[in-house]
Amino acid sequence: MLGEDQEPRSYYVGVDVGTGSVRAALVDQKGILLAFADQPIYKWEPQFNHHEQSSEDIWTACCVVTKKVVQGIDLNQIRGLGFDATCSLVVLDKQFQPLPVNFEGDSHRNIIMWLDHRAVSQVHRINETKHSVLQYVGGVMSVEMQAPKLLWLKENLRETCWDKAGHFFDLPDFLSWKATGVTARSLCSLVCKWTYSAERGWDDSFWKMIGLEDFVADNYSKIGNQVLPPGASLGNGLTPEAAKDLGLPPGIAVAASLIDAHAGGLGVIGADVRGHGLACEGQPVTSRLAVICGTSSCHMGISKDPIFVPGVWGPYFSAMVPGFWLNEGGQSVTGKLIDHMVQGHAAFPELQAKATARCQSVYAYLNSHLDLIKKAQPVGFLTVDLHVWPDFHGNRSPLADLTLKGMVTGLKLSQDLDDLAILYLAAVQAIAFGTRLIIEAMQGAGHSISTLFLCGGLSKNPLFVQMHADITGMPVVLSQEVESVLVGAAILGACASGDFASVQALLPPAQHLGSLPPLPPPAHMSGIPTRFVVATRKRIGPCSGTFSRAGSWQLYQSHLFLVAVSPTR
Repeated sequence: MLGEDQEPRSYYVGVDVGTGSVRAALVDQKGILLAFADQPIYKWEPQFNHHEQSSEDIWTACCVVTKKVVQGIDLNQIRGLGFDATCSLVVLDKQFQPLPVNFEGDSHRNIIMWLDHRAVSQVHRINETKHSVLQYVGGVMSVEMQAPKLLWLKENLRETCWDKAGHFFDLPDFLSWKATGVTARSLCSLVCKWTYSAERGWDDSFWKMIGLEDFVADNYSKIGNQVLPPGASLGNGLTPEAAKDLGLPPGIAVAASLIDAHAGGLGVIGADVRGHGLACEGQPVTSRLAVICGTSSCHMGISKDPIFVPGVWGPYFSAMVPGFWLNEGGQSVTGKLIDHMVQGHAAFPELQAKATARCQSVYAYLNSHLDLIKKAQPVGFLTVDLHVWPDFHGNRSPLADLTLKGMVTGLKLSQDLDDLAILYLAAVQAIAFGTRLIIEAMQGAGHSISTLFLCGGLSKNPLFVQMHADITGMPVVLSQEVESVLVGAAILGACASGDFASVQALLPPAQHLGSLPPLPPPAHMSGIPTRFVVATRKRIGPCSGTFSRAGSWQLYQSHLFLVAVSPTR
C-alpha cells in the first residue's frame, strides 16, 4: 500500500503463458515489478511428437495468478493489461467452444503446442513449393509454425475438427479475445507464425498452393482479417465477464498481444546502459541481440532495413519493436534438453538427494560441484573428451533441419556424480555454441551485434550465462528484474492505456540501471580447438568442447543491473 507522502501510482498487469506455467506480474509506471504469481498448467503427449494443452485450463490459470498479484491494491489504479504466450495453435468452433486436436476426440485438449512436430509431412510439402513467402522465414518453414499444423488438421481430423472449426487463434490472440471479445489478431503473431505480411497482408496464392484455399474463400475470417500492432487497445477494454474472472475492473485497456519471446525481447532490448563501458554504449539498439532462454531459446535482433538470413526467421516488420525489422533465430527445447540430459542420468537420484539436503536446486548443486572438480584448470577443460550435439528436437537455426538428431560422444562406463556434472556442462556448452552459430549467420548477412541481453529462466543459471559470454566472446547483460518477459507484457498494457505515447517511449523506463564499478580490460580467449573454429565457419553446427577462459569471468552487480563481461576473441 502507498503511504500518504507518496505520489499516486498507476499499475499495469502483465500475463505470460509459458510452456509449463502461467505467470502474472503487477508493474508500476516506472517499470518496477511489485507482485508476482505463477500457476502450473497441464500438458498432454498422447503420442510421440504430439503435444497438447487446454485453452480452458490456461484461462483458469490466468485468472488465478492475476487475482493474486492485485491483492491489496486499489483496483481503480490499474490502467492496462497485456498478454504474451507461446505460439501454440488454439482451435474453437463457430460458437467459440473448444474442438479436439487429437484422435481421441477430447475437445478439452484443443491446443497444438508450439513444440509439436506432428506435421512433418505437411511442412516438407510446403517447403517443396518454394513459394515466395518462405523467404521471410529464412527460406524454410518450420514444423513449429501454424500453416503445417493447420494442414495436418485438415488432412487428419476433417470431421471432428476441421469442418466444425470457426476460429484458429495463436494462443496470445486467444487470450486477448477471451479478455475483450475482440477477434482482431496481433501483427506479431500473424507475421511471425502465419506468413502474414505487414505491408501486403495475406498472400492468396500461398494458401491455395498448399491446399488451404478454404481461408481465401472466407476472407481469412477464421485466422484473422483484422490485424493490430502489439500494444494497440482492443475494443472497449476488459469485458464484465472477463473482469469478474480476472478480479480486475471492467473496461480497463487490454492490449494486442505478443508472442512470449517477443515480450522478453521488448522487456530487455531497450535497456539504458550508459556509463558502464559496454560495447553497445553509443551504438544503435540494432547492435543488441536479445536472447530469451527458457524451454527453448530465441535470438531476437532488429534492424532498420530488412535483412534476409538463411535459416533464421524473418525479416518481420514491426513484429516486436514498431518500425524495426526483426530476425529471430532459435534453438528448440534448450531448457528441456538440459533437463533431459540431467534427469536421465543414473546419478540423478543421488543428485536430487544431495541438492535437497543443501536446500538447493539440482542446477545450483551441479554448478558448485563443477567448481569442486575443476581443480586449478578452467571449468571448460572438463569437457575435453566429451561432446554434445544438441539438436535432439531438430535444428531451428541456422541449419533449419528438423530431421537432425542429438548426439553425445566421449562417454565412458562411469555413471557417478562427476560424470553427470560434466555431461551437464557439455550440454550447456553445446547450446552456447549453437547461439554462436546463429550470431555468425546473422553477422554474415548484415547484422552488427556487439552485446547479448539475456532473460528467461535459463538466464538465472550463472553457468549458462557464463558459457554464452565465453563462447560468443561478447558481454552478456542481465537486468536485475529477472522477469523481463512479464515486464514486456506489462509494457503492452501501459501502451494500450494511453498513458504513454508509444511502445518505444516505454522502453527506457522499463529498465532501471544503477551504478557499476569500472570494467576491467577484457581478457582474451585462448585454447579453442581448431575443429570448432572451422566447424562454426562452415556452419556445420554446434558442438561442445574444450575452451580456455584466460582469467575468471567478472560479474558486476549494481542495485538494479547485472552484467557478465566475457573474454573477447
